[in-house]
Amino acid sequence: MLVHSFLDEAEARSPDAYAVQDAAGRWTYRELARHSRAAEYWLQTRGVQRGDRVVVQWETTRELVALMFGVSRRGAVFVPLNPGMKQYHLESVIANAEPVLVLSAADTADTWAGIERAADEGSLAEPTTVEPQDVAVLVYTSGSTAAPKGVVEPHAQIAFATMSIGAVLGYRDDDVVFCRFPVSWDYGLYKVLLSCHGRSEIVLAGAESDLRLLSLIRRTGATVVPIVPSLAAMIATLAERDTSPEEPNRVRMFTNTGAALPQPTIEKLRKAFDGARVVRQFGQTECKRIAVMPPELDDHRPDSVGLPLPGTRVLILDEDGGELGPGQVGEIVAAGPHVMPGYWRAPELTARAFRPDPVTGEPRLHTGDYGSLDEDGFLYFEGRRDDMFKRKGIRMSTLEIEAAALDVPGVHAAAVVPPSGDRDLCLFVEADLPPHTVLRELFQRLEPQKVPSLCRVLERIPLTAHGKNATAELARMLDAELAAPAEGVAR
Repeated sequence: MLVHSFLDEAEARSPDAYAVQDAAGRWTYRELARHSRAAEYWLQTRGVQRGDRVVVQWETTRELVALMFGVSRRGAVFVPLNPGMKQYHLESVIANAEPVLVLSAADTADTWAGIERAADEGSLAEPTTVEPQDVAVLVYTSGSTAAPKGVVEPHAQIAFATMSIGAVLGYRDDDVVFCRFPVSWDYGLYKVLLSCHGRSEIVLAGAESDLRLLSLIRRTGATVVPIVPSLAAMIATLAERDTSPEEPNRVRMFTNTGAALPQPTIEKLRKAFDGARVVRQFGQTECKRIAVMPPELDDHRPDSVGLPLPGTRVLILDEDGGELGPGQVGEIVAAGPHVMPGYWRAPELTARAFRPDPVTGEPRLHTGDYGSLDEDGFLYFEGRRDDMFKRKGIRMSTLEIEAAALDVPGVHAAAVVPPSGDRDLCLFVEADLPPHTVLRELFQRLEPQKVPSLCRVLERIPLTAHGKNATAELARMLDAELAAPAEGVAR
């Protein structure tokens, strides 16, 4: 199956059902498909051929979705970039991808005017042969600490991942998916595909004000809301303050990824959205998704991130590559048709993360993340390689400390910076409490070795473009503070 096949099937079955909505308007599946074919024609007129890379740095709107499917129809490679990507990293991506076409935000109006003309005239491109093994998308990492690397995503792997995730989450034709995330992040990209697969409508809300989120979720009749912890906390806080909602709640499911969702946040969402499931997920761009907690089990095994995707396998390996048994912690390794071929033009990085099974030769993704499986096959995530560290002789995870901090009443967000060199373990929080009170409360929840020596209260914890804690930025902030000690830091 090909990426644009999801749109074609949705158009064939539900041509007049709404497909995509943004702040400027709404299209049916028939309209989205028509514009995607016009985009394919426009790309042909620009000389784009099968296998060519097309870099697009647009905001996530209906037009970008149509262009994405048009690139797929052309057999070219869609390279979506966050509009906020800095010039330094943009130059690195362009040098690596070597695109035949670069469409920046400044090109949006002219490009779309040409596509609209083609749509109005009914212009169609010459047929192009596209095979499942062809590369459909290059998803570049954020490049927060190094040059971005492009994950190679062929049609076959994307299609398998979409159908497997869809089989577990069960998107329906009456669902409205409220998506806050850009297509440049695979979380947003796959929400578009999952919506087509379920013949659902997707609401692209990335440009909307934070303060309007709750009212938009209700006004659009959203039934499925993808979240990351920072967005979940924001929605929960808005819901707590909203004493007289104007529209009824229709949300039936939240789906989380990016980082572990703290249990207190889960409980707040369940309370604010009565009857909604809060689905935990775990994965990496390199295989899209590894595990999903079935929605009907969302309140079971609260420490687990779910079961492996249908048709895939999860292994837990020790440092020598030996397979570990239930309850034993080791590296999480994924195998199956969703494992991508590697990184674009980066053979050394590819060889490090994508390794063949020593017996069958099947490609396996070595995630660098640590966890365990229980006897029933449920996966438990312990931490990423960068999250795990030893302090005072004890191995611990930043996730565990952050979860304990979020359990403290009055703490709204938390981020931990591991010790490094002369710098000890530090906790950053958004809180209504002074630092010493937060640390005192942590002593009631953690072993003494796991309680940070430093606590810093911030008005807002900085986040990456994908809504994760910007740990590298916090570390730089901490180093600067320690070099010139400031008031308000509890030790």
